[in-house]
Amino acid sequence: MDLDLDTGRLIVFLTGFGFFLALESLLPARQMTSAKHRRLLTHGFMATVNTLLVRTLTFVPMLAWLVYVEQQGWGLARWLGLSGWLEFIISIIVLDAFDYFWHRANHRITFLWRFHKAHHADTQIDVSTALRFHPGELLLSSLAKATWVVIWGPSTIAWFLFEILVSWFAQAHHANWDLPDRLERVVRRVWVTPRFHAIHHLVDRRFGDANFSTLLSVWDPCFGTEAEALSRAQTKDLDLGLPEAREHTASLKQWLTEPIARRNLGLSQQRQAD
Repeated sequence: MDLDLDTGRLIVFLTGFGFFLALESLLPARQMTSAKHRRLLTHGFMATVNTLLVRTLTFVPMLAWLVYVEQQGWGLARWLGLSGWLEFIISIIVLDAFDYFWHRANHRITFLWRFHKAHHADTQIDVSTALRFHPGELLLSSLAKATWVVIWGPSTIAWFLFEILVSWFAQAHHANWDLPDRLERVVRRVWVTPRFHAIHHLVDRRFGDANFSTLLSVWDPCFGTEAEALSRAQTKDLDLGLPEAREHTASLKQWLTEPIARRNLGLSQQRQAD
């Protein structure tokens, strides 16, 4: 079963990546100033390192943990007697809420931000940015997710459905494409759109320190972290990335050393300085 689930997740990932790579190449929302092939090679290398690390250190333990928690009957989903498609749907919603708070914590807690900012250091975003994460963040995320499993108790199938959706949505909302304004206003009320998430990557922290949702966009308005909506024209020429280190677009050295860089300043510290 673990092979089938992992293979299915890989197929969905590769299919989605190819689709959004083609979409942003045909209908780009923003002008890219760095070479596409260089970004793909750099971020592809990051993804390869992360995949090998995560698969070696966390995939099998997480699968074993999922099975063990399910066998023990732990978690709110078990206590509520949820099963079948109802359990799948509710589990995905609950896990997405957990993911919202985890993403928000990565911006609020300085230690977590030291790892997460490697993702935000990219001064442009496209589908390859969905591959740009520090390995330390992925390991910390695995520990956080292990607690989600024991709190909620999702079935193994529901967990992998959630993981597949997160992977697909990450590709979709990092990709360099956009929806027409009228459609954007409708879709963003429920789902995270490319523009909704692009605002999260803006240098201007009034926008960048907001819009933390991954799948459902409802969490941000519910918890007061939704940024002001921008029109399609307004998002074309805005600066992306971080206020500092603007010269680093896709540096492998920066990616690995980001958590210990001397210039590293957490957002919480920035707010205190302000």
